[in-house]
Amino acid sequence: MNKIAFFLVVLSFSWGASAQHGSKETQEDISRHRAMAEAHEAAAKCLESGKKPEQCTKELQTACKGLALGKSCGMKHVH
Repeated sequence: MNKIAFFLVVLSFSWGASAQHGSKETQEDISRHRAMAEAHEAAAKCLESGKKPEQCTKELQTACKGLALGKSCGMKHVH
């Protein structure tokens, strides 16, 4: 997923969250989405550096612990 598409997904979640939450919860959601985006960017850089996918996945899972559901940090793809 490219950065623009990811941003649009995050933005749509933020809009949906703001309709369901007060401003404090919305700000917490925004912070979590930014943290997830940073973790995914770090995972992409890890893969670009030539490290093994398993190592990058472990780093992603560690960075995302407590942020998102599942082992994919809120994102699933074909692997």
